[in-house]
Amino acid sequence: MVRVASAVLVRPGLWSVALRQVFRMAGHRWWRHRPFLPVPAPAYARFRAVTQYGDPDASPTADDVVTWLEWVRRFPEGDPIGLPPVD
Repeated sequence: MVRVASAVLVRPGLWSVALRQVFRMAGHRWWRHRPFLPVPAPAYARFRAVTQYGDPDASPTADDVVTWLEWVRRFPEGDPIGLPPVD
């Protein structure tokens, strides 16, 4: 996680995106559970590790996190082709 944090810290353009994503991915009512930090729910983190790396214990690489944050910054609504939301 130190490498990931360092990779983001040297890119000020990603700071606000990273901060928004930290809270967007935080587990439900994260402030009520140890470690009282906005970290992803363990089940979600395992799911993402399996779908990204094929290993539930894998940690994201700094390059992958930076690439993802750049994508989120470019497409903040998560829709790269601009389709209207489905009701």
